Amino acid sequence: MNTDFLLESYDYEIPKELIAQKPAAQRDESRLFVIDRASRKFEHKRFSDIIDYFKEGEVLVINDTKVIPSRLFGKKPTGAKVELLFLEPHLQNPEHKVLMKPFIGIDKKVIFEDGYECAVKSKNEKGEVFVEFNKPPSNLLQKSALMPLPPYINRKDNLALEFSALDRERYQTIYARNLGAIAAPTAGLHFTQDILDKLQNKGVKIAKLSLHVGWGTFKPIMSEEIKKHQMLPEKFSIDEENANIINEAMRQGQAITSVGTTTTRALESLVQNQEGQINLKAFSGETSIFIYPSHKFRIINRLITNLHLPKSTPLMMASAFAGRELILEAYKKAVQEKYRFFSYGDSMLII
Repeated sequence: MNTDFLLESYDYEIPKELIAQKPAAQRDESRLFVIDRASRKFEHKRFSDIIDYFKEGEVLVINDTKVIPSRLFGKKPTGAKVELLFLEPHLQNPEHKVLMKPFIGIDKKVIFEDGYECAVKSKNEKGEVFVEFNKPPSNLLQKSALMPLPPYINRKDNLALEFSALDRERYQTIYARNLGAIAAPTAGLHFTQDILDKLQNKGVKIAKLSLHVGWGTFKPIMSEEIKKHQMLPEKFSIDEENANIINEAMRQGQAITSVGTTTTRALESLVQNQEGQINLKAFSGETSIFIYPSHKFRIINRLITNLHLPKSTPLMMASAFAGRELILEAYKKAVQEKYRFFSYGDSMLII
């Protein structure tokens, strides 16, 4: 079997101290690892240098989803702590699907501040728990919930409260607008308004879409053959105005740069939804597309991304775009150069 299709082919050694536990002091101070696919050469820059890689008429496509604070702590009637992670926190009703730790049993109650409580209704084979609140919890989430950081960022005990304000600001892109995600599109965390302004002043057009990142972003691949992995569906949309910006760039042969694997998944899904025609239209729906080596990219010319976890689906997408061996060579170099990895870490540009 082609080694590109084996899970073990996407493993690499990452020293624990290189897993970023908090963001850079300033967003654009992150380092930028540049991979040139044609020359197979690397460059080491700062993210603020990203402007130098764009020309007038080119397009930058961003994901403007907004992360909802969705990690909420409550108590059983006995006083024991219970943690809920809301899987669709944008819903404006009393019924919600959550991950619960520890699971407390059917018909048991969890009590929260301000008179909120919920009862456990059922649990499915995926481990998802269905609860019903006495009133819609959206206001409670905005007031009291923590940002749903991935588990490799240590926010245990008092650290969660200590970093709560920082995480609410920095685990969110500056252009986040549409509430719905439970994970940030992390490639966009490095952008500042100054960088966006400079790109637009250079004649670069910015197109927006929304893909609400779900808990599938944390879901590990269990199959040794990656083709057997099923991505969980995520909601996404693009309007006609932004689709036309991309269409016009493609007609003119201008380069299109995608910010992140979520943006890329949405774009590649649009191609499929339009029966293979590379002419995007306004769309609102779901995608569960899984991009790995052998995938033929039909829209993007460059990819801005982060340094991803071993054996993860974003790493496989980067490998599909640049080639698995080149990506793993780059990651080895990034470890040697002590880049900061994962969600709060440094950035990568693949050209």
